[in-house]
Amino acid sequence: MANTSSAKKAARQTEKRTAVNRIRRSRVRSFLRKVEEAIASGNKDAATASLREAESELMRAAGKGVFHKKAASRKVSRLTARLRAI
Repeated sequence: MANTSSAKKAARQTEKRTAVNRIRRSRVRSFLRKVEEAIASGNKDAATASLREAESELMRAAGKGVFHKKAASRKVSRLTARLRAI
Protein backbone atom coordinates (compact mmCIF):
# COMPACT_ATOMS: atom_id res chain seq x y z
CA MET A 1 0.00 0.00 0.00
CA ALA A 2 1.23 3.47 -0.87
CA ASN A 3 2.27 5.58 2.12
CA THR A 4 3.32 8.94 0.73
CA SER A 5 0.98 11.33 -1.02
CA SER A 6 2.98 11.10 -4.25
CA ALA A 7 2.82 7.30 -4.17
CA LYS A 8 -0.93 7.45 -3.60
CA LYS A 9 -1.31 9.78 -6.56
CA ALA A 10 0.83 7.47 -8.71
CA ALA A 11 -1.38 4.54 -7.72
CA ARG A 12 -4.50 6.48 -8.72
CA GLN A 13 -2.96 7.42 -12.05
CA THR A 14 -1.97 3.82 -12.69
CA GLU A 15 -5.55 2.66 -12.10
CA LYS A 16 -6.91 5.23 -14.56
CA ARG A 17 -4.27 4.45 -17.17
CA THR A 18 -4.87 0.70 -16.82
CA ALA A 19 -8.60 1.16 -17.39
CA VAL A 20 -8.05 3.30 -20.49
CA ASN A 21 -5.44 0.92 -21.91
CA ARG A 22 -7.76 -2.05 -21.34
CA ILE A 23 -10.43 -0.28 -23.41
CA ARG A 24 -7.94 0.56 -26.17
CA ARG A 25 -6.60 -3.00 -26.29
CA SER A 26 -10.12 -4.39 -26.49
CA ARG A 27 -11.00 -1.99 -29.28
CA VAL A 28 -7.95 -3.04 -31.31
CA ARG A 29 -8.80 -6.72 -30.81
CA SER A 30 -12.32 -6.09 -32.09
CA PHE A 31 -10.94 -4.50 -35.26
CA LEU A 32 -8.50 -7.38 -35.73
CA ARG A 33 -11.32 -9.91 -35.28
CA LYS A 34 -13.30 -8.18 -38.05
CA VAL A 35 -10.31 -8.54 -40.38
CA GLU A 36 -9.87 -12.20 -39.43
CA GLU A 37 -13.54 -12.92 -40.12
CA ALA A 38 -13.45 -11.16 -43.48
CA ILE A 39 -10.32 -13.08 -44.51
CA ALA A 40 -11.87 -16.37 -43.35
CA SER A 41 -15.02 -15.70 -45.39
CA GLY A 42 -12.88 -14.94 -48.46
CA ASN A 43 -14.45 -11.51 -49.00
CA LYS A 44 -11.49 -9.50 -50.28
CA ASP A 45 -13.27 -6.12 -50.46
CA ALA A 46 -14.55 -6.35 -46.89
CA ALA A 47 -11.17 -7.62 -45.70
CA THR A 48 -9.36 -4.72 -47.38
CA ALA A 49 -11.69 -2.16 -45.83
CA SER A 50 -11.51 -3.69 -42.37
CA LEU A 51 -7.71 -4.01 -42.59
CA ARG A 52 -7.42 -0.31 -43.35
CA GLU A 53 -9.44 0.51 -40.22
CA ALA A 54 -7.57 -2.03 -38.10
CA GLU A 55 -4.19 -0.70 -39.22
CA SER A 56 -5.18 2.81 -38.23
CA GLU A 57 -6.43 1.66 -34.84
CA LEU A 58 -3.34 -0.50 -34.22
CA MET A 59 -0.91 2.30 -35.01
CA ARG A 60 -2.91 4.69 -32.85
CA ALA A 61 -2.69 2.24 -29.94
CA ALA A 62 1.04 1.81 -30.59
CA GLY A 63 1.46 5.56 -30.45
CA LYS A 64 -0.29 5.61 -27.07
CA GLY A 65 2.01 2.87 -25.78
CA VAL A 66 -0.58 0.10 -25.55
CA PHE A 67 1.34 -2.04 -28.06
CA HIS A 68 4.96 -1.83 -29.10
CA LYS A 69 5.32 -0.13 -32.49
CA LYS A 70 7.16 -3.06 -34.03
CA ALA A 71 4.56 -5.51 -32.72
CA ALA A 72 1.81 -3.43 -34.32
CA SER A 73 3.73 -3.28 -37.61
CA ARG A 74 4.28 -7.03 -37.50
CA LYS A 75 0.55 -7.67 -37.01
CA VAL A 76 -0.34 -5.39 -39.92
CA SER A 77 2.30 -7.02 -42.11
CA ARG A 78 1.05 -10.52 -41.40
CA LEU A 79 -2.57 -9.58 -41.99
CA THR A 80 -1.64 -7.87 -45.27
CA ALA A 81 0.20 -10.99 -46.42
CA ARG A 82 -2.84 -13.14 -45.60
CA LEU A 83 -5.07 -10.69 -47.45
CA ARG A 84 -2.88 -10.89 -50.55
CA ALA A 85 -3.09 -14.69 -50.43
CA ILE A 86 -6.88 -14.60 -50.97
